[in-house]
Amino acid sequence: MQTAPRIGTPLSPSATRVMLLGAGELGKEVIIALQRLGVEVIAVDRYENAPGQQVAHRAHVIDMTDPLALRALIDAERPHLVVPEIEAIATDALAAVESEGVAEVIPTARAAQLTMNREGIRRLAAEELGLPTSPYAFADSLDELRAGIAKVGYPCVVKPVMSSSGKGQSVLKSETDVEAAWQYALAGGRVNRGRVIVEGFIHFDYEITQLTVRAIDPATGEVATSFCDPIGHRQVDGDYVESWQPQPMSALALERARDVAHKVTAALGGRGLFGVELFVRGDDVWFSEVSPRPHDTGLVTLCTQRLSEFELHARAILGLPVDTALRKPGASAVIYGGVDARGIAFEGVAQALAVPESDLRLFGKPESFVKRRMGVALAAGANVDEARERARQSASAVRPVAGDAAK
Repeated sequence: MQTAPRIGTPLSPSATRVMLLGAGELGKEVIIALQRLGVEVIAVDRYENAPGQQVAHRAHVIDMTDPLALRALIDAERPHLVVPEIEAIATDALAAVESEGVAEVIPTARAAQLTMNREGIRRLAAEELGLPTSPYAFADSLDELRAGIAKVGYPCVVKPVMSSSGKGQSVLKSETDVEAAWQYALAGGRVNRGRVIVEGFIHFDYEITQLTVRAIDPATGEVATSFCDPIGHRQVDGDYVESWQPQPMSALALERARDVAHKVTAALGGRGLFGVELFVRGDDVWFSEVSPRPHDTGLVTLCTQRLSEFELHARAILGLPVDTALRKPGASAVIYGGVDARGIAFEGVAQALAVPESDLRLFGKPESFVKRRMGVALAAGANVDEARERARQSASAVRPVAGDAAK
């Protein structure tokens, strides 16, 4: 049984210090949630002025895949908790930090090691836990990729073993697509650029994110698992463009989805919020991926739940009680940069916020790309269909423009 946590005062000797490794738009919301609970937050990213760095108590720019640089920073800052928010991290350094008692790694160093690599988490889910997944194979060369495709068949999906947000991901329909997919996967991998996974295609009805929270139950003092309502989402080229909550599904499919989510998150252990991605067809459910942190599709919870996924993560990692209650159906719609430029501006914000029950998150990323996610529109409604329409309407009103063009 764990003792009740104490929260100190930021920037004082009593401070409760949390270091986030990765300070993008999701990390930014986690930082804000932590600060509302009186936590001192250190934001780390690979580039200056990342969204989370703009609101943290302190910010650092390092190559987080460099184990010496990462360990040196942790030793200098002495955080109580180290919270990975991206995949590209020197996880061996985190394992040493955890084993030596320097800091607690969220949810665990092992979870960070397994989930940053699609091979590790797929082997855990399919081979150790026996969860239903698509057929798959791993490849270190173009010839091995062709052999893997022969095993799983067409159509199939090729992904780097280490990447995020759909980077390096291709859907293959014939042999003519193979070499281009191999090259694209090599370019899109974050760390190990020479290894890919090829997955057989599942003809699903829809895909969901089952947000799953491992937090301390105040009645028992032990870790308990709770679930948010399922989130539906639509992806284009492996990247989500809209999400909604709740996703309608049968009672049996929901039961199976939560059983899969419970098993994989229990195997990873620790505390925090996990985004478990699943394919659903009828009553059947297949495991796809899991992130031991808030999920991009879960941005919708900012307008649907009493506590957003970010507030749930903050509470869970601090050992505080959680509440996954849904308040109202809602949806999110992505706002892309539309231009390649630094310091862009946004027009149409007033029109976007005139949409009933709408809200915006403009992330503050210092550099825009045509297909970079620069913001998200949120909207609630009487039902999911109304919320989705409002979110799309709000997002479409926002017009990113080059900064000098806005003067």
